[in-house]
Amino acid sequence: MNLGINGTGLVQRASIEAISNHAQRAAKDGFSSYWLAEHPTGGFDALTVLTVVGLTVADLELGTAIIPSFPRHPMVLAGQVLTARNAIGNRLTLGIGLSHAPMMAQLGIPFDRPIRHLKEYLSVLIPLLAEGRVSFTGETLSCDAETFSRPEHPCPVVVAALGPQALKVAGRMTDGTTLAWVGPRTIREHIKPRLSEAAAEAGRPSPRIIATLPVCVSDDEDRVRARISKTLGMYAELPSYRAMFEREGVNEPGELALVGSESRVSEKIEELAEAGVTDFAASEFTGNEEERERTRDLLIDWNQAHQKEARK
Repeated sequence: MNLGINGTGLVQRASIEAISNHAQRAAKDGFSSYWLAEHPTGGFDALTVLTVVGLTVADLELGTAIIPSFPRHPMVLAGQVLTARNAIGNRLTLGIGLSHAPMMAQLGIPFDRPIRHLKEYLSVLIPLLAEGRVSFTGETLSCDAETFSRPEHPCPVVVAALGPQALKVAGRMTDGTTLAWVGPRTIREHIKPRLSEAAAEAGRPSPRIIATLPVCVSDDEDRVRARISKTLGMYAELPSYRAMFEREGVNEPGELALVGSESRVSEKIEELAEAGVTDFAASEFTGNEEERERTRDLLIDWNQAHQKEARK
């Protein structure tokens, strides 16, 4: 399992400088990737930020986790992706997702026929990113276009997929899935089997499973978990995440977080790897300098040990 860093905790600061510094440290510390989400109403564009980051940080996969699909026509998103890759090379991985009905409602966008939308969105987006041309007419989306230049290498695309139908679409049409608020049991028993089966049926390679969860090394586990549940409790109210919480047998976000001593957090990371996660993007959720340093040191040590083992 590859270990990366998720910088989404910095998004609300809306500071490209802060995220660039964070990504630079991730690269310096030897992590394989850096991921950034985009909030539908945050006014802070993930692809623009990652393009700036990519101009200052070398040899680090940069990925969006995720960009909501409903607000952007796939041709518009393809144009952004192709422009970004023109600037920073083939290090960009595009993660998209449907987002959630309440968030789309804030934009006045109906959350209608989401699975149909996802299929048709990818039917336009993927050919544009792979070949620079598409001619598609669907029920919710259509596009007949060619880009000014042909992509030399297709941009990898992953989809935030939780339910059976979305996992089937992701497995058949994309390079995998990117997950938030999904625990190891759910990944092992629900996500991986459905995703892998769909990919195999479509003759696609084994899919990536990119997971993100809060991580904190601390001697006060109860306090940290309570803080996570209080700060991020809104996610437990969203139906798609609530279904994953129920599958995992938990009620609050804090219960899913990787919190505790160095050994306990390390065990939890190993559990994700054993469940089938190919890439873990750690979201460092720390409250003081000691927790920040201990958490980062643990992640560095785990990553170095894993890399050493992989070279054997």
